[in-house]
Amino acid sequence: MIKKWIAFAKKETVLCAALALALISSCLVLPDRKYLEYIDFRTLAILFGLMSVMGGLQKAGVFRYIAEGMLKKVGDVRQLVLILVFLCFFFSMAITNDVALITFVPFTFTVLKLLDQADRLLIPVVVMQTIAANLGSMLTPIGNPQNLYLYGKAGMSVGEFLLLMFPFTAVSFLLLMAWCLCQGKKKGTLKVTFGETADLNGERGKIFVYMILFAVCLLTVAHILPYGVMLIIVAAAVAVMDRQVLARVDYSLLLTFVGFFIFIGNMGRIEAFRRFLEGIILGHEVATAVISSQVISNVPAALLLSGFSDNFRALIVGTNLGGLGTLIASMASLISFKFIAKENKSLRGRYLGYFAVVNIVFLAILMLTETLLP
Repeated sequence: MIKKWIAFAKKETVLCAALALALISSCLVLPDRKYLEYIDFRTLAILFGLMSVMGGLQKAGVFRYIAEGMLKKVGDVRQLVLILVFLCFFFSMAITNDVALITFVPFTFTVLKLLDQADRLLIPVVVMQTIAANLGSMLTPIGNPQNLYLYGKAGMSVGEFLLLMFPFTAVSFLLLMAWCLCQGKKKGTLKVTFGETADLNGERGKIFVYMILFAVCLLTVAHILPYGVMLIIVAAAVAVMDRQVLARVDYSLLLTFVGFFIFIGNMGRIEAFRRFLEGIILGHEVATAVISSQVISNVPAALLLSGFSDNFRALIVGTNLGGLGTLIASMASLISFKFIAKENKSLRGRYLGYFAVVNIVFLAILMLTETLLP
């Protein structure tokens, strides 16, 4: 039993930390009716809906089917690298950075092995896929959990959010494009063929329903449909179609949010702590968000800092840029690292070194972009 708890704690470090902080803070501020006011049920409901829908589409093979179709048209290394990296960049805007990496990183292993390119391209491509997923996801409110949460807190329209993050996304696109063109500079023709390709023939009905459910989620994000209605529709439809999809939802993420909601709510009621943290954050939201993300990752940073500053635009920028840097700056980055470690443990050192250098370069350029913007 003890070994199981230790294994769980290693796997769900952030969740355990969130629950521990909630428990400790509840000793300082005893539970009362205000605890329910801490929790942003709208964010939790939308996260659950999006994770359920994306889990269903992923299980149906939609994303792999699209990727295979694109790669069949590849003619050289440059095109191969561009497609593998920008699949993560553009898909993360709609299916979240986590789902993009879970879908396309293992797929990349298969493709590079088929083409005998794994030795040269595996580490650089997977690192850039990870960066691409983190940077592409920052454009939209549904690209990652902290965006969805801060978007709801800010009361912004979708258009306002897109305009806020577009300059950083555009610079990211150019940086990724430049890297891909340099990485794929070697000549030589390629032809990708798959022995067993994704087949959607038996899943078209489900896919159609999942797309409708995705539209329902977007209506809730846009404040058109109440989140309670969306939650009932999505949960009921997915339960009828495939209960296994509901079992694959990342409930640990939802519980992590709840833990931090309780901790932030309690600490906000302690006057001395609230004044201390406000003194550090106010006027320095972007820098504080970037720095704190390096230590606790950008989702917890967004939850924590939003309790002590209402400059949500700066927090959105800071927590998105803060996803670059250390391996834990964005929890999505751990997904790629785990895939690499599982594939070949001897690659971990080289991967971490390459990851650190490229992340620092991208973060420095995007921070410079932030200072130059009006």
